[in-house]
Amino acid sequence: MRKVSIVMSLVLLLTLSVGASSGLDKKDTKTLQEAVPVLNALASAPDKGIPQELLAKADCILIFPNVAKGAFIVGGKAGKGVASCRMPNGSMSAPAFYEIGGASVGFQIGGQTADVVLLIMNEGGVSHLLSDKFTLGGEATATAGPVGRTAQASTDAQMHAQILSWSRSQGLFLGAALDGSVVKPDKEANESLYGRPISGREILMDSKVTTPAQAQSLIKSITRHMDAAAAHERAEKSKG
Repeated sequence: MRKVSIVMSLVLLLTLSVGASSGLDKKDTKTLQEAVPVLNALASAPDKGIPQELLAKADCILIFPNVAKGAFIVGGKAGKGVASCRMPNGSMSAPAFYEIGGASVGFQIGGQTADVVLLIMNEGGVSHLLSDKFTLGGEATATAGPVGRTAQASTDAQMHAQILSWSRSQGLFLGAALDGSVVKPDKEANESLYGRPISGREILMDSKVTTPAQAQSLIKSITRHMDAAAAHERAEKSKG
């Protein structure tokens, strides 16, 4: 009987470990994977990408790969993405899943899908990110971000916005006005990734979790690009 009990315990442990390691569904796993090339595109197109000084100043970044244009227009769930925020020590937090959707008059770029990138620029924007949901251009002050090597030509509205937004279609980044789009945490995906119900604040701000193996490649990529942007800004300031 004791041998049977031991065998049953081992089987139970194996079952639990397999379940814990396969929590994310294919779509969420794909989102983590596809966010990496979106980030890489920021660095490979310095004259047509997001300005380095804005990456350096951003408190958080949200990346939504393959957002469906049609879903935006009809108000359905447009896409899934991931967010990471800068910690007090300068490192980037573990990722949190988010959803974006809803009507958006400004989302009129070509093609059926596009990548969407949001930069959270200040404390007010972070507060909205940590809420149950927020509307771009509604509760959260948001505007289309500038494109190019620097942000010197940015308008006053852009420089004081809580959130800046871009879209990428056919390889080009464009500032995108996503007014009316709703952004909210994907609670189900976050629970699958971390194995328990967990809030965006616990993931992004409170250091309650470590980065799971499935997401390490993404966070390393985010860290690399954010650190490179910060180094670029320090170099530019030293020239002045």
